Amino acid sequence: MLQFLDVLLSIVHLSFIVFNLFAWIPKITRKAHFISVVITAASWFLLGIWFGIGYCPFTDWQWQVKEKLGERNLPVNFIEYFAEKITGIDFDPQFINNIIAISFAVVTLLSVCIISTKRKVDYSILIGSDILL
Repeated sequence: MLQFLDVLLSIVHLSFIVFNLFAWIPKITRKAHFISVVITAASWFLLGIWFGIGYCPFTDWQWQVKEKLGERNLPVNFIEYFAEKITGIDFDPQFINNIIAISFAVVTLLSVCIISTKRKVDYSILIGSDILL
């Protein structure tokens, strides 16, 4: 059961990460992406007040499962763990944290810019007016 839960948490965690990175692109997911980014920021910075900046409940739950499965010396974040697991490379934690911070800042900025730009201006009402002549 714990192994199933570990795999399930990995799938959910990776899906959430991919959603945060790319869901700003399709129009249909932009509002959900914005909400996801706000939830992530709230976790990292509000819950981070009590649990440490960058706190992620998914990682917390998954580390509890992994520890029960006998894994030790887990890194601080899931992305470092996963990157090391699939590549076999021992990454510098600060390097991974920098990539995470930059990526999150970029997608947050993109999301805010896209959400705050309501709709394209309808210029069709200007056709035939003196402004365009």
